[in-house]
Amino acid sequence: MKCVLFCQNNYAFGILEPIRAYLAANEHDYIWYVNPKIISDFPYANEPHTTAISDLVLYASDALFVPGNEVPHYLRGVKVQVFHGFAGEKKGHFRIRHYFDLYLTQGPYFTQKFIALKNKFKNFEVIETGWPKLDCYATEKSKFEREKQELLAKHNASKILLYAPTFSPKLTSAPHLVDQIKALAAQHPEYLILLKFHPLMAENWLETYRKLAIETPNIIFETEKNIIKFLLMADVMISDTSSVIYEFLLLDKPVITFKNISKNIVWENSFDYQALEDLVAKNSTEDPFAATRKEIYDNYHPFNDGKSAERMVKAVEDYILKNGVPEKRKLSLFRRYKINKMFSL
Repeated sequence: MKCVLFCQNNYAFGILEPIRAYLAANEHDYIWYVNPKIISDFPYANEPHTTAISDLVLYASDALFVPGNEVPHYLRGVKVQVFHGFAGEKKGHFRIRHYFDLYLTQGPYFTQKFIALKNKFKNFEVIETGWPKLDCYATEKSKFEREKQELLAKHNASKILLYAPTFSPKLTSAPHLVDQIKALAAQHPEYLILLKFHPLMAENWLETYRKLAIETPNIIFETEKNIIKFLLMADVMISDTSSVIYEFLLLDKPVITFKNISKNIVWENSFDYQALEDLVAKNSTEDPFAATRKEIYDNYHPFNDGKSAERMVKAVEDYILKNGVPEKRKLSLFRRYKINKMFSL
């Protein structure tokens, strides 16, 4: 099977790497497509890759794995929606754009909603596989424990807090927590605070937090692209309406959010930015939402075997056996125009 690993944003690298590993181990052919804007971040420079859509036309793939919302409709192959997170409450998560043949869902919450949409539109299939980015939870949960302990010792700290807000201007807490995080660090040297921002975060807020980290000994501005390392190392997460909170909850650790818009909140959520210090103290010692986190596990990602990437590849193979390899996708003139404008040959 010939496959494209389709990367529009740099968070796609960590999502698709487990699929790449399974494809390589099972003698499938693959090529990375990397948006030219993020080629400097691409961590697999020695692997087959391209920044040109025209190369993908010539490659004539059997399947394209896409952790994003758009993919060129004219490329040969099964268009596979892999997803880039768990934030089903965000606008657009369940919007059908008609680019995809196959939706591979993370858990029952997503599967049920996409099956209802499948029954409405009747032009794609839905299979629940789990999410490949979290395959490492089964095999690498303790991978960074030594580095964590060394960091804590270096900073004479006892806990790691991870601040990872969304970039969305309407949902992000970044403009509202600068002073609170500064005060938290000053008053609690026992906390080591890691700052990890979405690649699309507004540059002015990135610069504000970079400066804060430079000025504050127990704050670190992290630039590594894959957030998984910091999820595994942190003891408590601080966020807002970011899908990464679900990845952290699936590690069975406490989350604090501000003004989260989810309709089913089973963690600490506050509308008072001034409460940050008290909420961190409460959740790092009492963990009052420990019992309710199981609901996230059962509904969002009930897979802990580290084989979601394998299930995804096998689901695509089965789809091709049943339906063949699509040569093209039927789309409206508007969507064709949108894709042609977005992905110029």
